[in-house]
Amino acid sequence: MTNQVTIKEVAARDGLQAQSVEISLDQRRELILSLVAAGVPELEIGSFVSPKAVPQMAGTDALAQTLPEAMTKYSALVPNMKGYELARREGIDQLAIVVSATEQMNQNNIRKSLEDTFSMASEIMRRAREEQVDIHAYLAVAFECPYEGRVNASVIMDQAQQLMRDAPGRLVIADTIGAANPRAVKSMMTELVAQFGVEALGCHFHDTRAMGLANVFAALDAGIRQFDSSAGGLGGCPFAPGAKGNVATEDVVMLCESAGLSTGINIEALLESVAHLTQMIGSEQGGRAHYWLTHNWQKMTA
Repeated sequence: MTNQVTIKEVAARDGLQAQSVEISLDQRRELILSLVAAGVPELEIGSFVSPKAVPQMAGTDALAQTLPEAMTKYSALVPNMKGYELARREGIDQLAIVVSATEQMNQNNIRKSLEDTFSMASEIMRRAREEQVDIHAYLAVAFECPYEGRVNASVIMDQAQQLMRDAPGRLVIADTIGAANPRAVKSMMTELVAQFGVEALGCHFHDTRAMGLANVFAALDAGIRQFDSSAGGLGGCPFAPGAKGNVATEDVVMLCESAGLSTGINIEALLESVAHLTQMIGSEQGGRAHYWLTHNWQKMTA
């Protein structure tokens, strides 16, 4: 089992999409460049969605045109085939498609039925495979739905099998409203690893109930080595009531590095990105270990 952990930084998309303050394209670009400087291996720059639905993601196409080449792999979320085509036109070759485990979440998120959402995802994934595009399939509300309540693990297993038939580059199990617990995470991810292997799987956790980092550890224990996280713990889905911030990137890096795993991320530079977010949002940002990291990380690694 590898000691390398791949983190996809989502602050510039999931972190900003539900914010009420006005954020310019220049500010988004500055945030992205600061995260690139921190050495994040994958970085979600935004989403190709209707600006009427998610105003903070307006102009992602123009933003993509201004980003310099980097070791960081740029990524974007696409809601449908039109979004896929727009993202490809801008040269983005790592894309994400979200399907929700429940009927009501799909209806509220993209105004499609459960059946239609899976059909659309299959069409996009097949096209991505033909065009050699790295596509990540997200299975949202995998533990609990804000509209329908707890989701049975057997439902997720069946849906995971359905999605994996189209061979996405990564299947990401998403705890969209932060309702998971470490025992449930360990059980689910262990079973998925047994079926599909660790290379094909990732996790996306929110920290609504203060269990985000514990859930990361449970997934690590099951063999998962690919995670989404957001600098400063910023984030939340505008269509999922109760979906508070993502698990903080700095907390995940601290956990992994302290446990002898490597992320390749410079935590001092990452904390500068968090400070940048604080200025952008106008309120203090930071994960659960932010104060300790700010004052003690350099001493520990000296």
